[in-house]
Amino acid sequence: MFDKRLTQLCPESKKYIVGNIILQWLELALNTVMIIAVAQSVSKLYYKDWGMSDLKLPIIIIAATIIIRFFTAQGANRMSYLASKTVKQKMRELIYGKLLKLGSKYREQVSTAELVQESVEGVDQLESYFGLYVPQFFYAFIAPITLFFLFGFGGSWATATVLLVCVPLMPGTIMMVQKIAKKLLSKYWGQYTQLGSAFLENLQGMTTLKTYQADEFKNKKMNEESEHFRFVTMKVLTMQLNSIIIMDFFAYGGAALGILMATRAFVKGNLALANCIFMILLSAEFFLPMRRLGSYFHVAMNGMAASDKIFKFLKLDEPAPKTEVCTSDDIQLDNVHFAYDDSREILHGISMKIPEKSFVGIVGESGCGKSTVASLLMGRNTINSGTLTIGGKNTADVTEESLMKTLTYISHNSTFFKGTVRENLLLAKPNATENELWSVLDRCALSAFLKSENGLDTVLLENAGNLSGGQKQRLALARAILHDSPIYIFDEATSNIDIESEEVILSEIRKLAKNKTIIMISHRLANVSEADSIYCLESGAIAESGTHAELLKKGGTYARLWKTQAELENYGKGAKA
Repeated sequence: MFDKRLTQLCPESKKYIVGNIILQWLELALNTVMIIAVAQSVSKLYYKDWGMSDLKLPIIIIAATIIIRFFTAQGANRMSYLASKTVKQKMRELIYGKLLKLGSKYREQVSTAELVQESVEGVDQLESYFGLYVPQFFYAFIAPITLFFLFGFGGSWATATVLLVCVPLMPGTIMMVQKIAKKLLSKYWGQYTQLGSAFLENLQGMTTLKTYQADEFKNKKMNEESEHFRFVTMKVLTMQLNSIIIMDFFAYGGAALGILMATRAFVKGNLALANCIFMILLSAEFFLPMRRLGSYFHVAMNGMAASDKIFKFLKLDEPAPKTEVCTSDDIQLDNVHFAYDDSREILHGISMKIPEKSFVGIVGESGCGKSTVASLLMGRNTINSGTLTIGGKNTADVTEESLMKTLTYISHNSTFFKGTVRENLLLAKPNATENELWSVLDRCALSAFLKSENGLDTVLLENAGNLSGGQKQRLALARAILHDSPIYIFDEATSNIDIESEEVILSEIRKLAKNKTIIMISHRLANVSEADSIYCLESGAIAESGTHAELLKKGGTYARLWKTQAELENYGKGAKA
């Protein structure tokens, strides 16, 4: 019922847990004092030992206990918050630290969606475990023992003994449910993270799915996975409701038994009226702490199931420390093979040579492996065989910091964070001056637009949702120029944008090509026609390479694609005319 890994993870939470237990016990003691005052008052009024004027002291005692109980309850809630706050902070620090150690290749071992679910909702589930379940576990055993002695010294050891014997029936029920619950909740979290991963993947690839008319197929698959998740969720709820019914039976049945025994003892004359009222009012308190523990148990088990996933992530093998740094900018791929999984190889022995300060184009039909090459260059995936070097250094041995300083990647869907334009630009160069920021914005034809807004303090929505596609890409280019790295990779950077933005971006790429190494991945061949060399990929292999003129003369794959695109563009112009 406890996960030692969690308690060892945050030993500082123990003092808050202990504080929570003490405050709950004080609350019970105050409740007992209040009920004693009530019982004594009712008894004396019944036997006419008191008048209405004698009720002042009991009323003061009851009012005082209610006020003090309010503060003890607030204190217990505060302790719960502090205990859970510590573990949530610690767990998220561990996840973040592990993510940094795994580097950009973390996606080879865990999906982004699963990691987000674990670090957000999974960690939140631990709040109930530390803040509610653990303190309640100890209090649920302390409270009945305290009441046992109160009932015993109150005049009925028999009633106290029967109630105390009935209490362990409830944790027995919890332990019987535990094995079923653990297995079921593990399955629930597995299905939950799988559904989240599938949803994120389909959402990010919506354009591709629409292009290949595969959205209907994915829709059916998502519906099947959602139905399976619903079925698992219903099984979890059924298990929880069934166990709650059993616990309620023992809780309220035991309380009823205690009331019956106390009443019977009073009728027989073996128990005073005040003591009988005291036991009747407190009989439920024997079982309510354990009943509350049963409710928290299901929430805690959910948190423990989530923690299993988190600890599994924290135990992932980390890459060996890297020490090499890039000293020059020439890139070479030699017989590189790569597959995302064992079922299908994506790249089949790719070999490329990209000299320093050259302009190289990589073209081919969709799905031929162009973006995969960029991913390998950026160190986001590990090649299966072959070698990939930058400046003669194997990228597998180059530090991620050096790799990030050497290469800048601009895709068709660059990421922006919610904040100002200034904040998003400073990610590329934190010490950049205001003049530098305006300079790159001017180069990318954005300065006039931003000056008409709020300048560098113009607020961007999440992922720059308040900018047009062309403005967003030009801002991505401005940030890339500010980064000022030796190598730039443009991966379909001009797709799905307006003609004016495309011309601005292509003009800046030509300027960068004069003193930077440029790798341009594009489905539109006209964009790379001025490149020093072009690699044409087909089905994960290099079909041919050479300059634009050389490839057209060969009459191969490149020439066929060029002819097809030219016909489509001319057809569009003719239809418009």
